[in-house]
Amino acid sequence: MGVDPYRLLGSQTEGHKSGMRHQLFIGYTMPVKNSCPKTESLKHYKNLSYETLAASWLLNDGWDVFMPMIDHGLKTDFVVSDGDRFYRIQVKTIDSHDENVVVENKWGEANIDYVIYFSRVANWGYITPPFNQSKKRLNALGHLRFHQHQKNFVKAFTSI
Repeated sequence: MGVDPYRLLGSQTEGHKSGMRHQLFIGYTMPVKNSCPKTESLKHYKNLSYETLAASWLLNDGWDVFMPMIDHGLKTDFVVSDGDRFYRIQVKTIDSHDENVVVENKWGEANIDYVIYFSRVANWGYITPPFNQSKKRLNALGHLRFHQHQKNFVKAFTSI
């Protein structure tokens, strides 16, 4: 008879040193990340996590969310629909505590409906219409601030 993989051992570990595998199931160990992604890959992973976060908050609120397989050139990270209309969304992250920061137009003249900015170092973000200028203050008139929590984000998104 084989080992029952569902027999939980609790919090027993094989060791307490960093990098040691934790044994939670008899005969099984939990994976431990042993690689460090390259800086450019890590930046992409972090940006993707914010795209996924915004999409999941909208999904949880009942919006239909569609994610393109490839968005090169289209500047669309995901599309949301209320059932009748579709909105193309671009997600950007910034490394700033300052809400008065100047952000750049990274989408050019692409046909998008909204840009969602997340601060990586503070607990806020902004939802903005796309702007044609090359740069604009993030907290400019017409840009909606939200606290980085689903309830606050959805309230801001549905008020635009």
